[in-house]
Amino acid sequence: MPSTNSTPVQSIATATSASGPIIAGPALIPEGSSSASTPVVTRERQGSVGGLAKKAKVLKPFNTANIKILLLENVNETAVSALRDQGYQVETFAKALGEEDLIAKIKDVHCIGIRSKTKLTKKVLDAAEKLGVIGCFCIGTNQVDLEHAASKGIAVFNSPFSNSRSVAELVIAEIVLLSRQLGDRNKEMHDGVWSKVSANCYEIRGKTLGIVGYGHIGSQLSVLAESMGMRVLFYDVVPLMPLGTSKQVNTLSDLLTEADFVTLHVPETEDTKNMIGENELNQMKQGSFLINASRGTIVQIPALAKALRSGHLGGAAVDVFPKEPAANGKFFESELVGCPNTLLTPHIGGSTEEAQSMIGVEVSQALIKFINSGTSIGAVNFPEVDLRAIRDDQENSIRLCYTHANVPGVLLRITNILAEHNVDKQFSDSKGKIAYLMADISDVTPEQIQDIYRRVSETPTNIVTRVLY
Repeated sequence: MPSTNSTPVQSIATATSASGPIIAGPALIPEGSSSASTPVVTRERQGSVGGLAKKAKVLKPFNTANIKILLLENVNETAVSALRDQGYQVETFAKALGEEDLIAKIKDVHCIGIRSKTKLTKKVLDAAEKLGVIGCFCIGTNQVDLEHAASKGIAVFNSPFSNSRSVAELVIAEIVLLSRQLGDRNKEMHDGVWSKVSANCYEIRGKTLGIVGYGHIGSQLSVLAESMGMRVLFYDVVPLMPLGTSKQVNTLSDLLTEADFVTLHVPETEDTKNMIGENELNQMKQGSFLINASRGTIVQIPALAKALRSGHLGGAAVDVFPKEPAANGKFFESELVGCPNTLLTPHIGGSTEEAQSMIGVEVSQALIKFINSGTSIGAVNFPEVDLRAIRDDQENSIRLCYTHANVPGVLLRITNILAEHNVDKQFSDSKGKIAYLMADISDVTPEQIQDIYRRVSETPTNIVTRVLY
């Protein structure tokens, strides 16, 4: 919101590109500012020996009550509260919207928050006239056309690590359930069958757990498994420092042939799609177990069903599937239904109150930082750029945020535009066809701010230009 000594007297026009209108923030110009009255700012050397630490200036792109945010799929209240506390207009829906309803709703929003069921396709994104940022309140971003979003200057953020503990705990539970055949015993009891057996039921102490993918989830799982007396092996495409007494193996085959339990924790890429098929399942030990809580395309379902029904595998737990229903209800079908000692869960690995709360905090903060200060650290489709804060005593300073095509000559044009001004700090990075530049400029008048904005937004490579105060 405007400070007590600032009045919104003029709005910067919306920038345009070849793809149509792109959101640019209306500016707040200090009332009565002029070049003659602009004070000279004395700069102190910063560091442990320099002057006293200065309070960071709170940047706002424009009157924050004008920011419209749409949150779908029952995004956690921690996010709703954090965004409303910024003064944004926040509209929430408990469910995903169909394509036509989504197109109608997204037209004039600046930010949208979704989970896994909402599909932000090229058609939907092209209907979003003001959209500048997307928050995926989940791990995956497959539901968003990331490349097309980037081409329109739309940054996409997700929460890759907030539910790591929840997934790791679910896998530990599934290891115990599978080793004791508790899924089958539970079903039998509900059917009125008493079947007290100990054959092929085991303790997990002393067994070998093979973890494919030793990232945040895999490494947490490693620690939990070792605390329960398991021996841990892991396979990853890069060398990693083992935690505890776990050991990295050289190949996937080495892990499959030695592990009693194999659990998958890899992202969906061209290299990981269908990575576990009939050949890999045949390499696993007779009576061993497979757990997939990563992505549904990693395991070939027909091959897994065959291995379970033949008795080669002792059981499996699957939380993710190649095709998943878009809504709750009697929509699920799979060749795994009815397989012995097989636990099927509806993609609930990260579905805990704690995880959803953490995801709400992490993603909402990323959105706020991008909207208010231009910071793109953590964006999955966008160059990651950040600058240290502008000091609170630098009243005549602005931050220029310039998203542009990644072609030669751009920085020369921008340097020529800013040559007459004092650029305190500047950083630029690129990702594919998109580049992003942030620059803090001091001692500028309202007229100079307008001139900088106009000249930068009129460059032929412009996608989105924003000026923050």
